[in-house]
Amino acid sequence: MMIITVIAAVITIIGALNWLLIGAFSFDVVAAIFGAATTVTNIVYVIVGLAGLWLLYYLITLALRADRHESFHRRTAHDHRDYNRTGDYGSKV
Repeated sequence: MMIITVIAAVITIIGALNWLLIGAFSFDVVAAIFGAATTVTNIVYVIVGLAGLWLLYYLITLALRADRHESFHRRTAHDHRDYNRTGDYGSKV
């Protein structure tokens, strides 16, 4: 899964640079290489879009995993704090 994410990141960055050139200079590198509105150009655009969607999925799952991990450690630290303060988990002396 890591190799797919790296490839998707590279493709997305290249696509972002293409959009930068389109916006700044009205120059579409993909269309210049493969021709405007050809099947190959459309396939390249779809691949860039799919790479962006993969990165979106990856970042969302990464954030959810980090949130679960942080929540687990917050609960664990709280349990240890209660144990250290009272000597055991249940008594409130």
